[in-house]
Amino acid sequence: MTTQPRPPFYIIRHGETDWNREKRYQGQVDIPLNALGRRQAADNGRFLATRGHGWSGWRFFSSPLGRARETMEILRAEMGLTPDDYTVDDRLIEITFGDWERKRLDELEVEDPAEMDRRHANKWEHVPPGGESYAQAVDRVQAFLDELDGPSVVVCHGGILRAVQYLMGETDTQSLANAPVPQDRLFIHDGTHSFWSE
Repeated sequence: MTTQPRPPFYIIRHGETDWNREKRYQGQVDIPLNALGRRQAADNGRFLATRGHGWSGWRFFSSPLGRARETMEILRAEMGLTPDDYTVDDRLIEITFGDWERKRLDELEVEDPAEMDRRHANKWEHVPPGGESYAQAVDRVQAFLDELDGPSVVVCHGGILRAVQYLMGETDTQSLANAPVPQDRLFIHDGTHSFWSE
């Protein structure tokens, strides 16, 4: 797919929650960070603090969910910025997993093996019962990215980051849907290239 030129950005997945650790679908359920998640957020903030931008003219955006907002506030504090000076954008909320939210992956493999087989066959397009697919999230993520008119720092979720990577030119949707989305690294677009931090 063709991608339009975009201003530089850093996109960060929120830090770990207990439900992430348990492999429990959380989607739009508002689950807080755990201790590791807070450390990851702080580490990501320290990484940003070393980038030498000064941050004047940069904008900061977060999903409305608490785990993303807490991540944003921790990393801004580590950057020496006022923690709560950022914009919440509803388009950055995680995809909903519908009826699967609050359930663990291993539970669903037992409870609904046929539906899980359909998901494994095409995870990018699969819509959980009452939920949303990664593919369906692309439109709202594209609308958000298209409105970025300057350099930005964004905190969001795994599903949203998959949509971002697709919009930045990653067309292997099967690999994209199955690849882990790190919580201790940043997805960086430098104005020309997109890549994960080391």
